[in-house]
Amino acid sequence: MKRREDFCYNPGMDVYFKKDITYFFQGEKFTFDAGNTLFSTSEIDHGTDVLLRSIVTNNPKTILDVGCGYGPIGIILAQVVMVDCNLLAVRYTKQNIEKNAVRNATVFGSVGMEAVLDKTFDLIVSNIPAKIGDDAITQDFILTPYEHLNLGGELWIVVVNALNRLIPRVGRKHELHMKEIKKQRGHTVYRIKR
Repeated sequence: MKRREDFCYNPGMDVYFKKDITYFFQGEKFTFDAGNTLFSTSEIDHGTDVLLRSIVTNNPKTILDVGCGYGPIGIILAQVVMVDCNLLAVRYTKQNIEKNAVRNATVFGSVGMEAVLDKTFDLIVSNIPAKIGDDAITQDFILTPYEHLNLGGELWIVVVNALNRLIPRVGRKHELHMKEIKKQRGHTVYRIKR
């Protein structure tokens, strides 16, 4: 008879496991375990793909992925800290860090940036969830991350086009150096410079 501990460490017996997702980026193959209740478990989300293929940086030393899900953005960028409020997402991100042999990547359970408020970053990235409300999007995914950018740092975000009514307005109201980088098939990528 299997003990409970066996289920926690045996991926073949993981009751949350849905599938492996393969993703190619800049000639490299990444594989991600995805759990049933997490976001975008059939394939890498189109918004995530557009964001990853849009980011142009100057070799940031410190990177944060806010709302990392099962970790594709952070793992592909590597040398990154990732946070997510969903503990199942945190668990799958840890598995995917190991699965992809990524060094210098860590993940914390955190509502917004609560777990890393004592740190600053050169690059912060996020595929912003659309259904959490305007106040949470504004504070937890734009203003708080912006405050934790190092001088010259950048916040790169992707949103569903329905949020284009909000994002530029937040940028103007708070006098952020915001630029629309790319709009493609239902998603828009923005860069905010500090």
